[in-house]
Amino acid sequence: MFCNKETKKEKVSGGIGSSILKKLESWRPHSNLRTALILYVLLPMGIAVAVAGWWGLRAFEKQVEERMQNDLEVVARAIKKPLNHAVSQERDGSIAQALESAFEMSHVYGAYLYDAEGKKITDPVIDEEKETDETSKDDEKQKSEIDSDEVTERVAEGERHGEFGEIGGTEVYSYFVPLTDSGGRITALLQLTRRRSDFHEQISNLRYRALGGFFLAFFGLTGLVLYGHHRGFGRHLNKLSQTMRQIADGDRHQRYTDGGPREIASLGKHFNLMMDNIAQAEKEIEDQRKRQRELEECLRQAEKLAAIGELAAGVAHELGNPLSLIDAKVQRTLKQKDLPEPILNSLQAIREAGEKMERIIRQLRDFSSRNKIEVSQVHVEQLVRTTIAAVSHEARSQQTVIKTSGDKNANLLADPHRLEQALVNLLRNAIQAAPGGEVEVEWYPHQNNGSRELILAVKDNGAGIDKAHIGKIFDPFFTTKAAGEGTGLGLAVVHGIAEEHKGRVEADLRAEGGSVFRLHIPAVI
Repeated sequence: MFCNKETKKEKVSGGIGSSILKKLESWRPHSNLRTALILYVLLPMGIAVAVAGWWGLRAFEKQVEERMQNDLEVVARAIKKPLNHAVSQERDGSIAQALESAFEMSHVYGAYLYDAEGKKITDPVIDEEKETDETSKDDEKQKSEIDSDEVTERVAEGERHGEFGEIGGTEVYSYFVPLTDSGGRITALLQLTRRRSDFHEQISNLRYRALGGFFLAFFGLTGLVLYGHHRGFGRHLNKLSQTMRQIADGDRHQRYTDGGPREIASLGKHFNLMMDNIAQAEKEIEDQRKRQRELEECLRQAEKLAAIGELAAGVAHELGNPLSLIDAKVQRTLKQKDLPEPILNSLQAIREAGEKMERIIRQLRDFSSRNKIEVSQVHVEQLVRTTIAAVSHEARSQQTVIKTSGDKNANLLADPHRLEQALVNLLRNAIQAAPGGEVEVEWYPHQNNGSRELILAVKDNGAGIDKAHIGKIFDPFFTTKAAGEGTGLGLAVVHGIAEEHKGRVEADLRAEGGSVFRLHIPAVI
């Protein structure tokens, strides 16, 4: 007996995708760009395509099921006419032949024929290829008959009809077709069946193919997207990240040079600019610290020089008067007649020692004096000649030759007396360093950071300066001479005079031997 069964439909909840996304959202710490691309682009796209494909597949399955049902209807229509003729002529052989022809047209499982009273006209015809043994075939024939009341009811309806049911323990789809005579009266009822497993098998194959195609397309698309990610910007981002790691490890000169897409190239360019700005800022800070240290050193030096200058001025003042008194007494005594020779020699030695002390006091006063300079136009060649004349006696006594070279028309704005004093000290220092040798005074213009200056150079071919002493020779009271031969104030006075003129003095060794002192004086003060 037939039992009507509704097809069960599987429902896909729209909340599945959102719940998966929420779980993925909670699992996103430490995910890289590739993982994010899969989680937030490919996976949602795959879910959306899967949901849409599922509903499309369901609709397509329904169409396949309807098509398979229509196939059975087509078969029924094809054998209806010969069956009508065979039934009207009551030819059992023709009836059986018409029923068996149905199996040649489609996958028909069984064919049954009933008269209007609900009784079978002929034995049911079953597709033997679909039966596993003869017993099942006999059972099917025995259970094939349906209620005569049900057949009568279907004959009374007089319409074609299809439904799912069960025959002999096998779920089938049955299609009923009423047969009529020439007068239009229903004389028989044709029932064609098709196994429901045929429907399931067809739909299952369709599902497997669709599922395989989906996964193949999804993984293929994923591979293409990841390859595009790597080729398009993944490798460039890795290069930028590698550059950052190298900088973090201490290689501050490393820069991003890989290029890539415009956005990454712009990011790399701004990253390089940031690092350049940091390097520039660090350099400026270091330069500022260096200038600060130099200024602090200059301040300490100035404070030290000021203290020494005050001390020198006080000592010169305190010693000046007693020395003047001693010198006056000695001169008065020397004017006396008939003094013994030993006494005369002693008095002469006292006077020479006094003169030496006067020179030391004069140097102390020169060092301690920081009066405002009186600037005037100075003819450099004339200044050099005057200076050489002032030390000519010492040069002759040391058998030292003094040469000059420079522009004869060079002029300078400076304090001539203080500048002459500086040159005298430099020349005396050079004569003492090169006895029996040669000293050269040279002057020439020079550009220093865009400003003009005149350099007065005093060169000698003596033993030169020990490199360890170059940084100390301008300090007050520093001297390399033997005790009693120098005070260590001559070069300190030169340094002070250079600073008064907003210039500088420097010492260096000559490649051909000896030393050179360069006095830099700005051309315009």
